[in-house]
Amino acid sequence: MSEVLFIESHKIGPECKTFIIGEIAQAHDGSLGTAHAYIDAIADAGADAVKFQTHFAGEESTIDEPFRVRFSRQDSSRYDYWKRMEFSEEQWVGLANHAKERGILFLSSAFSIKAIELLRKIGVPAWKVASGEIGSHTLLREMAKSGSPILLSTGMSDFNEIDNAVSRIKAMGLPFAIFQCTSKYPTRFEEVGLNIIDELRDRYCCPVGLSDHTGSIFPGLAAMARNVDLLEIHVTFDKRLFGPDIKASVTIDELRTLVEASEAFHKMFANPVDKNAMSAKLTDTKAIFSKSIAPLRHLKKGTILESDMLSMKKPGTGIPPNKIETIIGRRLARDVDPDRLLAWEDIV
Repeated sequence: MSEVLFIESHKIGPECKTFIIGEIAQAHDGSLGTAHAYIDAIADAGADAVKFQTHFAGEESTIDEPFRVRFSRQDSSRYDYWKRMEFSEEQWVGLANHAKERGILFLSSAFSIKAIELLRKIGVPAWKVASGEIGSHTLLREMAKSGSPILLSTGMSDFNEIDNAVSRIKAMGLPFAIFQCTSKYPTRFEEVGLNIIDELRDRYCCPVGLSDHTGSIFPGLAAMARNVDLLEIHVTFDKRLFGPDIKASVTIDELRTLVEASEAFHKMFANPVDKNAMSAKLTDTKAIFSKSIAPLRHLKKGTILESDMLSMKKPGTGIPPNKIETIIGRRLARDVDPDRLLAWEDIV
């Protein structure tokens, strides 16, 4: 097992920028044009990859499958919905080529052998295993034929199930990453499970991600603050749109904020600061912002200094505040005014 993973030229793991995946899923609602528009938007936001879901109703579902969320007024069954989400091989190729043209990786979760065969023909650089497919041995074996990395979601799994999946992936010699995920749409903040990120990293010694379904940027930001290696997040053009995952999605502008945050977090983590060295660099600034001893009012030559005659004022270029006890009881060598700092030459 390795703490580092490569997806094409992208290095993922310790000391790397968080790899961000914009998840379209079914947000396109079956419209090829909308799917292409999402690729452009996610690329413009600066994400590293765009991810779809490749569904073929006849290969993965039946008319007995219930709706997870009864959202549709046009699909009489979940099967009909999956059917409406299908694209042809030519259309999938066009989507993959569009992502490549925009400089981002094209990923798609496969839910059937047919989907894997299609995506392998297209040439996806990694396989995203959805939470419901973690126990699908047949799909994993088919994915393994390309030798590409496995990105494993764990949204409905306990550690025993994850152990079994990881053992199979290791036995096939595949590089992999694991995503902490909670399969609720949307997920409440109390159920995100950021603590599990560290548990997964320690247990499996591999890159670890968060697949977030809260519809908020906060878990992603918190995960990046914990050095998460990957972040997958559902996106939508508008939270008023139609679809089962809209409530679990962030907007394109929010995705852009997460991308900017990943750059910022990476710069902070990659550049530890030596406190003493930084303090030395700030000597001039320190002089401007700190204070020195100054008289509170006009004082004449010969005045014996008392504490109620003195104050602390900017800048810090005069007698330091911690020297006040050494000048109490001493005599002024000349007149002083409250608009100037007290100087050592003013005291005898």
